[in-house]
This record gives sequence, structure tokens and C-alpha cells, in this order.
Amino acid sequence: MNILVKTILIIVLTFLVVSCSKVDTNKPYRWDIISGFPKPHVPADNPMSEAKVTLGKFLFYDKNLSANKQQSCASCHLQQNAFAEPLKTSIGSTGQQHRRNSPALVNIAYNKTLTWAHDGLTSIEQQIILPMFGEDPIELGITHHEAAVLQRFQQGEYVMLFKQAFAIETPKAISFDLINKALASFVRSLISLNSPFDQYAYANDDNAISASALRGMNLFFSEKLECHHCHGGFNFTQSTSHEKQLLDRRPFHNTGLYNVNDSYPQKDIGLAEISTLSRDNGRFRAPTLRNIEVSAPYMHDGSIATLDEVLEFYAQGGRNITNGTFLGDGRKNPLKSPFVKGFEMSEQDKQDLLAFLKSLTDQKFLSNPKHAKP
Repeated sequence: MNILVKTILIIVLTFLVVSCSKVDTNKPYRWDIISGFPKPHVPADNPMSEAKVTLGKFLFYDKNLSANKQQSCASCHLQQNAFAEPLKTSIGSTGQQHRRNSPALVNIAYNKTLTWAHDGLTSIEQQIILPMFGEDPIELGITHHEAAVLQRFQQGEYVMLFKQAFAIETPKAISFDLINKALASFVRSLISLNSPFDQYAYANDDNAISASALRGMNLFFSEKLECHHCHGGFNFTQSTSHEKQLLDRRPFHNTGLYNVNDSYPQKDIGLAEISTLSRDNGRFRAPTLRNIEVSAPYMHDGSIATLDEVLEFYAQGGRNITNGTFLGDGRKNPLKSPFVKGFEMSEQDKQDLLAFLKSLTDQKFLSNPKHAKP
């Protein structure tokens, strides 16, 4: 091969690689949602784009985002666990034990509130600030290390990724504000609407779920069990927001998990910490039940290990702790939600309910390479 031909070939191949790797910043973002479903709300100052989602994915999986380079967002949000983690409570990048369970990141683009017990955090951009800069508890631990962390993203492949996402002119334009917006865009893209239940309910596939799951669905939506009052709607949580919803719904519930002298343990009294209102003691947000099969353990503190135990807990109308530090009968908590009143449940009922809950598992979501580590 002569030098001229070889040079031309190299130029062509280089052009193809660049063309293939470049993200079209003008291309409208396409939501992975069922036809006819409402689109999530998106902040006007952070519109969705494929370039932002791509950048956000790189950042989400990069341990350079923690001050000591020990953890990334993905360390506590694993795709195979519906972007939750199989620990009772999380451990931060410095080894600090947290008090709450890491929530699943499933359809949170549709969430009205973003944490277990804060009614003021209503945008993903607001929430992401906490794991990045929070000091109690420490998660990524960026505070006091801002310059060192930011410098890691002002060089290498990130310069092109930020340029594609935000049209920056120089690496120095890369900021934590842009990092926040990219992360929010990726997390907002984590849509799960392809479970067997979705095929049954929205694609008219009568064979998508079993007879047992169908019986469980009927029990779930019955007034006998009243599960749907806290886990209703297409996202199986009351805490929803989208383009067609006009109501501002920020519900939190005391489920009778604890009753220590008519209160929850002082280490975590839920919404009352934010509102300072006694009536909010022990109230937490009801999470989505989508992919609930793979996001154990359960509750805000991961104190219930299995779905089987969760069903028993609600059937009993709360939890009676007969020994240990948190001694008390949660069933008698004076602030317990009226919907958690207990119910009779046969073994067949339990198996049917479990079959229904498992029909909410979206296997494509759990293995989708679009969401996986780049």
C-alpha cells in the first residue's frame, strides 16, 4: 500500500470513528415510555438530550466523583438491583454507616419527592446535591475537595463529552452545575415500563402474567388489603408528577414499623425532622413497587429482609418488637396510617400477591446496556 493511499485510508477511518462517537446535540430526546403515557416534567433550564444522558452515565459510574476516589453513584445504586443495593443501609465513601436504605432509581423522573422523608426536595437536580456535597452523612464527600474533584473532569475524554452535552468552549467551563445537570439527565432517563404487568395492562397481552399473579393483582387493588392507596397509579406510588397531573401530591406514611414510647427511634423520625411537626413522626415516602423483587431489603432502614416478610408485616397491621433496643408494638402507634389496619391472608393469597409483585419486574431494565457502565 503506497503512502498516499494509506494516508487517505487513515483520514477516512478517523472521520468515521469521530462521526460514530459524536452525539447529535440537536436531536430531540426520545423517552422510552409506552405510547400514550404522559411525559415526565423536565426543568426548563435542563432539557433532556442524548448527549447529557451519555455524559451523565459516564459520571454516574466514575469513582473520580468521590473525593477519595473510592465510590461512584453506582456503588450504592446497582443496575441488577433496580439501582438500589442489597444492604440494609448504605456505607459512604469514607466508610461511614448511613441510617437509611439506598432507594431504587426506578422511574424517578415521575417522582414528586426524591428521598425517604423530605417533602421539599422535588427535583432530581436538588436531590443530587446531597450525595455530592452532604457532610452528615458523607456520601461522595466532595465538600472541601471541590477543586481537586472538578479538575479530574476538566481533561481527557470528558472535555469532548461536556462539549457535546453543553457546547462548552474551554475545559475551564466544566463546572459542578453541569455535572449536576448531566447526572440528573441520566437518572431521569432510567425508565422501567416493560414488565410482564405492563404487557398485560398496556399491550393487551392476556397471557403476560399468570393466573396466580392475576389473583394477586385483584387482591392488591381490593379494599380488603388497600395496598393501592399508598402504591397506586402506573408507577405504584402516590408520589408522582407528570405533564398531565395537576395535583401536587407529596404523601408520607407512618406504617407502624416502630413504636418506642409512641414514637419512632430518635435516630430517624422521618418527615418530622424536616417539618418539625409531631404528627409527621415516623412518616416516610411509599416507594415505587416496580422491580421490587430485586431491591431487597425493604423499608427506609432496610429492616425487613424479604417480600414474604413485608406481606406478613402489613397483614399484621404493623410490627411488634418484643425485645431489644426498639421494644414496642408498632401496631399500636398512635400516628399509624389508617390504611395499615391489618388483614387476613391465606397462604394462597400470599403466593398470589408475591406472583403479582414479581410481575412488576422489568428484566430489560435490569440488563439494558443503555443504563450499564460504559
